[in-house]
Order: sequence, then C-alpha cells, then structure tokens
Amino acid sequence: MTGYRVPRRIVTGHDSTGASVVVSDAPVPVTKELPQDGVAFHEVWVTPSSPAVIGAGAEDPTAGSVTVPPPRDGTRIRINEFLPGHLDERGLQSPVHRTESIDYGIVLEGEITLVLDDSEVTARAGDIVIQRGTDHAWANRGDDIARVAFVLVGARFGADVLGVLPDDVRDGLMRHGPRD
Repeated sequence: MTGYRVPRRIVTGHDSTGASVVVSDAPVPVTKELPQDGVAFHEVWVTPSSPAVIGAGAEDPTAGSVTVPPPRDGTRIRINEFLPGHLDERGLQSPVHRTESIDYGIVLEGEITLVLDDSEVTARAGDIVIQRGTDHAWANRGDDIARVAFVLVGARFGADVLGVLPDDVRDGLMRHGPRD
C-alpha cells in the first residue's frame, strides 16, 4: 500500500466474569483501495442500530463489503486517505454523491477540499466538517496525503429539506460502496 497507513484498532469487551478486556488489538481488518483515485477506505467500526447493542466478544461488524453510508439507523466510523495528484477532469477525487446521514469529517492530516453545488471550502488538520445530506465531493488539491476520520450517523431528511429537494432525491442516494 503505497502512501497509505492502516490504522490500529483496539476493541474492548468483557470476559466470562464481566471483567473489562481487550478483545482485539490489530490493524483495521477491512481496507478498500481505489488506486486510480488515490483513495483508501479503512473501516473501523459499524453499528446496525441506535442505541447500539454492546456485545461481550470479539465480533467484527466491519466484515463484508465497504459501503459509504451507515446502516439506516446505525453508525459507521472510517479513516479515508486521499493521495495528492488523483483529480479528475473536474478537479474532483470522489464522485459527487449524497447520503441520508449526518457525517462528521475530522481532518487528521493534510488538507481536503469539500466541493458543494455552488461553493467549496478547504479544511485543514484539526478542522471538522459537518456534512448533512448534501450533494458533495472531495478533492485533495495539496501536495501531501489528506487523512480524514469520518463518523457517519444514519439520519432522515426533514420535511423542510424534502420540500426543496427533487421528489426523486432518495432514488439518487449513494447506498453502496465506492465503485461497486
């Protein structure tokens, strides 16, 4: 994996007596690379619902395919790495997409540009983007890797948002993984 750094994941649980234990301490088990785009997705954890069920053992909810949105009523945390120099003809590194979720993007390293319908903003290490179900794309226009932690929370569009979006907005939502 040229340029990528797979994050370490430490998962706690309970033993048969109820004592707190580490059930897993290893690199995240699921990574999907898109070499042509210079992007890697490192799946850290997923909950299928909220409130989440806390299990005792070493079950791994990240097993399976990488999907962009979280489960309908659940959460997902991942680290995305955007290598420089992988922009398309529009100056984007990801496709324009929308998910029915609230996404917290915490820039860990480098800088990343959030591209919206009529504007864009560059976020740098320490900045946090709150992405609320809008059409958007990402672009690393800098010279260094951009590493962003995303916490995605399943959500529903409010009536005020549905009132201004096209009637078929849910038909255009990204529901699967990157370039499935």
